[in-house]
Amino acid sequence: MSDAAQPTAAEVRAAAEAVKTALDRHLAAVERRSGEDDPAVSEAFNQLAAAAEAYDELLYDRFDEVTPFEIPSADEALPPYAGPEEPNAISVLIRRDYTVAEPQRLLAQAQRVEAAEYDAVDEDDAAGTVPGALGVLFGEFEPDEIASRHKEFGLEEGDSTLWVTAAEEPPEAGEWLEAPFEHIDPQQVVCRFDVSAVFDDEVSDDEDDIDFVDEDEEEEDGDGELEPVNAEK
Repeated sequence: MSDAAQPTAAEVRAAAEAVKTALDRHLAAVERRSGEDDPAVSEAFNQLAAAAEAYDELLYDRFDEVTPFEIPSADEALPPYAGPEEPNAISVLIRRDYTVAEPQRLLAQAQRVEAAEYDAVDEDDAAGTVPGALGVLFGEFEPDEIASRHKEFGLEEGDSTLWVTAAEEPPEAGEWLEAPFEHIDPQQVVCRFDVSAVFDDEVSDDEDDIDFVDEDEEEEDGDGELEPVNAEK
């Protein structure tokens, strides 16, 4: 890394302060936790992990030093699998977070859906409010379609996670509908897949090693003359 690109000592100090703040928030969340799967504790954990990783990187870039912190991956955060060896049933649990980045676009899309269904849109209809518009759109489109077209609906993607759990037998119909996300045994989780901005830096580091071919480059023949690239190669 060049001297011009190195972080300043003040930036390293600010990152260290961010770790201290994240530690305090994590401890406070743990002290107030409402159960084993309290989302506030999970969020505080992720913030602490991100702050510690950022500090570690800046410390190394500036001073060529490292910390003893080790941030566990999602797989390492799960206990060892103790479910059935040959499960007869699985459950897929999905969480996707979005920011309502463009409320007017969201409302307009919901109003189009209502207009197509009812030939008219009343200002007092559900599509006239953000919660109502969300209900209309998620009632009309599959979650996967909304995920792939989120920008059309004025949404911005946040973190997401997918868990696959195993069981000996499928649950009875309607058994878990009142509380679908409670009583999940971590040892029954076969696998999980997470997407988070926390991991973006890792991807960026990998991309730095990729060599891109200039679109204007053409192959040269043995005489040094340019030879058109064969499109069938």
